[in-house]
Amino acid sequence: MEPTTTIRSNIEDYIRKQGYTLQYFADISGVNAGTLSAIIKGTRPIAMAQLDLITQGMKLEEGHFYEIYGAECFVESAPHWRRLEPFLQRCAELDKLDCIQRVIQQVTDDRSYVSELFELAEYMLERGQKKAARMLYECVAECEKYQHSERLALCHYRIFTLSLGQDQHENLRAAVHFEPYINRLDEERQLDAIKDLANTYSSLRYWDKVFDLGEELEQKTVFLQTYNKRKEETQRISSYPMFVYSAYSNLIRAAACDGREEYSEALRYTEAYSRLTKIEQPSEEELIFINKFNGWAEVNRYLYRLMMGDSEVIQPYIAVVELDEAEILPALVKIMEAANTHNLDVDPVLDKFDPYISMYGETLEVRGSYTEQITDERYIQFLKELTVYQLHRERYTEGFKHLLDCLKLANTMKSESILLQCVGLFERHRSRVTVELESKYKTIIGEVYSNYEKKSSFNHSFV
Repeated sequence: MEPTTTIRSNIEDYIRKQGYTLQYFADISGVNAGTLSAIIKGTRPIAMAQLDLITQGMKLEEGHFYEIYGAECFVESAPHWRRLEPFLQRCAELDKLDCIQRVIQQVTDDRSYVSELFELAEYMLERGQKKAARMLYECVAECEKYQHSERLALCHYRIFTLSLGQDQHENLRAAVHFEPYINRLDEERQLDAIKDLANTYSSLRYWDKVFDLGEELEQKTVFLQTYNKRKEETQRISSYPMFVYSAYSNLIRAAACDGREEYSEALRYTEAYSRLTKIEQPSEEELIFINKFNGWAEVNRYLYRLMMGDSEVIQPYIAVVELDEAEILPALVKIMEAANTHNLDVDPVLDKFDPYISMYGETLEVRGSYTEQITDERYIQFLKELTVYQLHRERYTEGFKHLLDCLKLANTMKSESILLQCVGLFERHRSRVTVELESKYKTIIGEVYSNYEKKSSFNHSFV
């Protein structure tokens, strides 16, 4: 398609080459013949609905003319919001992100539609059109005149949550970029922002940061609970009932203490959020969260006692977590960590969950979503702890099998920390390695070196 062609000339050429009359094409496209004639003559602009009907009538794929339409209507001529809004919506529906990017770069030069673009981004986010919404949020953030406005802060909050994914380096960058904007948000919305930020730093294992955010969340919640008693009832802005944030501030501080191996303190914060769930005559919504926090408290009491070396809690701990399959793998990781730290015998646990462990290992893939990536990382951690456990008990055949599986998966997922730990374990027990196992080890290490040589070559090409 030549750059000089227009939508009108394309329609006209199509009708002529097909040998259609104007009325016939109007009938098959569903566009009124008079309207179609005015469009071809250039005396009437093309509405989005008409463009889609014409495209369908010409037997072309949806959105075929959107790039030209964007240039004709919004770049080469002054845009009108009543035409721009449906265009951006249709581009989002068809995932034509390039068209959105080109148009918004042009139309926001004079910042005429910043408010409208923000509202449209919110609408797209509600509909799950996350990539398109993020483009609009980024555009609004760049164009916002009032650098201390709440709308600017809210854009950065939305961009932060939409940026989170399986790349932990990118997650850290997004968190650091967003954090200065938290205090510019509405006070209730700050509660959700702090919670989301704490969850991100928790996945990064920045435990001191997580603990500090837990303290901040508690302070802001106490202030808002006091303030809300003094004002009339208004529509809630925060995502959850207020007590949830008080309880959650203790939950994340307990998690931070767990990460820092301060298990007595973790238990103390666990009891604190358990007490906060004792609400008289709770609403249906509050009851949902009360049950969640009580469930977490039950599991975590067992967990922290286990991490302190109390082997008697293993069976009740397992009895609770096996009710939810999603909790089994995290529990197995912690059980193996405790076993290696306190020299506990957990063979019965391994026997009990052997079918689950085998099934997971056989079906494991490096997956795309953030949640699935975290699950795979937990499985690598489990394999590493299981390797340590078996080698310590001089079960070298099982230990080296798990080590090679762990090494292979860590290489696939580019988990440098686990790679180094696996190499260290192999070298520590090298005298027990068979010729066959050493050959397999060298093959995997060769792949590791190959991956890092490619990475090094790639990086040097940009120097």
